[in-house]
Amino acid sequence: MAGRRTSLASLAGQKVDAVPGQSDPLLLTLPLDKLVPTRFNPRRNFGTEEELKEFGLKLKHRQLQPAVVVSRAAYLKLWPDEEPHVGSASFVIANGERRYRGSQAAGQMTLNVVHNEDVAQSRAEFLDAVLAENNDREDLDPIERAIGIETMVVELGGADKVAEHYGKTKGWVSQQRSLLKLTDELQALVSCGDMPVRVARKIAGLPSSEQQAAWETEQQQRLAAQNTPRPKRAPRKATPTPRFTAVNQTQQQGASSEPATDQEPDSRSQTALPAQTAAAQDPAAGGQLQQTALPQPSANNYNGNEAARTAADVSRPQPIVIPPGSPTDVADALAAQLSPDDLAAVAELLLDRLGTEHSGTPTPAAASV
Repeated sequence: MAGRRTSLASLAGQKVDAVPGQSDPLLLTLPLDKLVPTRFNPRRNFGTEEELKEFGLKLKHRQLQPAVVVSRAAYLKLWPDEEPHVGSASFVIANGERRYRGSQAAGQMTLNVVHNEDVAQSRAEFLDAVLAENNDREDLDPIERAIGIETMVVELGGADKVAEHYGKTKGWVSQQRSLLKLTDELQALVSCGDMPVRVARKIAGLPSSEQQAAWETEQQQRLAAQNTPRPKRAPRKATPTPRFTAVNQTQQQGASSEPATDQEPDSRSQTALPAQTAAAQDPAAGGQLQQTALPQPSANNYNGNEAARTAADVSRPQPIVIPPGSPTDVADALAAQLSPDDLAAVAELLLDRLGTEHSGTPTPAAASV
């Protein structure tokens, strides 16, 4: 079964539960003259009177979040010396002083609150409740946060206890409190955001008599940095990226125009030549040797790149021409166009081909070729 929501407005006019020590949180509507804010609230900037009045009128129409209060008895148990400040009020506001001030400015008579005595179990719990909502909603400026931490240090009896409460180091506590070493004028600049916190902490380490001069020097340096034109970077030259072509692929694989005398022969050219020779000597072709040349690559492969075409022409092996004529003429042509190592490799391949076709030892006539 779904839970039912209770409207804050529906609670107006209900009987006030003012029993001290009540532990269960209660949602109440209390008269403003029964409430008093705690003096430990670090917030100092609540807005102008006009802004508070406008805020109070919004609360009169709809208050979405109630204030948090504890009983007078529970509060004075923690701080007996606060009785003069509490006066005749029945409840002390732990969180929601701006809502209280806004309601006063708008002429309201009541305020919706949550009465939660667990907040007053200890000084640490109460002060943490005072700071928690402001910190979560980022309502406090850096100086107000520093005042809150300073209040906890004083009321809890040392920075070590505050660090332990928040699970922080003692250095973190000191860093938060350091802003309070600034003069009142410089603290006001930090509160309104004119002085960066990073700069404020650096200046706070100086004696009070030197802080104003240090801030003026900082401003001059910042102004000079803003007025100094940044050097323009030289435009970066774009390096053209060659399109992928068969020629580029050949060059990347290390094609060279030097004769491959110290390298392994190209197996493609070695196997192609005997096949072409055998085809030229086929009796079906009339026993005549036909002049055959390796196919030339298409000009379209270069995409108009003349540099690539030139590089390919230099690096590509020249076609081997086989003239018509007798086997002696063929042998002379090959000897004139091949290196000694390539010529020996071709002869060896031809001998192997003849031996395979005749299934026997090559004849002396074949060996002479």
